[in-house]
Formats: sequence, structure tokens, C-alpha cells
Amino acid sequence: MLRKPLQSMLVAATLALAGASAFAQTVIIAPQAPPPPRMESVPPARAGYAWDPGHWRWDHGAYVWAPGHWQPVRVGHRWVPGHWIEHGPNWHWVPGHWA
Repeated sequence: MLRKPLQSMLVAATLALAGASAFAQTVIIAPQAPPPPRMESVPPARAGYAWDPGHWRWDHGAYVWAPGHWQPVRVGHRWVPGHWIEHGPNWHWVPGHWA
């Protein structure tokens, strides 16, 4: 009975952590932990861009590797990569965002 209110609170907290842009994104919930991150070589620094490392994404019932890519820099902000957080038996994706 408490599961639905707790899920609603978690979704609200996740959206708050991810910033306003998260409202346009779908909340991703996976039933098991993601595999360990893959080793990925980080390319040399690129002026005006921040590297967003690769991560596991949940796609149709399985984890699929999404390779890293460049994000255009937002002056005065730092890039926070997306990450999975454990919540009870499930895992929730927090999208990458500028903080």
C-alpha cells in the first residue's frame, strides 16, 4: 500500500535532482543492477565541450552500452554524468545534467 506513494516521492526527488530539463524525459526503472562500467578511453580535451562518459542504459528488458560523447559546455556550470541509483529492489536512472 505504501509502495505507490514511495514511488511517487522517488520520481519527484529524481526529477528535482536532474533539474528542470528532466520534466521532458521519461523516468527509467530497471529491475536489476547495471553491469560494471566498460573501460572507455577518454579522448583528449576539446575546447568548449565536457566529456560525458559511456553508461549502461535500460532498453526493452536489457542493459545496452551507450558510448561516451561530448556535451557543449554551459559557462558557470559543471557536467554531472547520468548514473543509476538503487531504490529497494529496483534501479532508477538519473539523467546527466548541468549543475
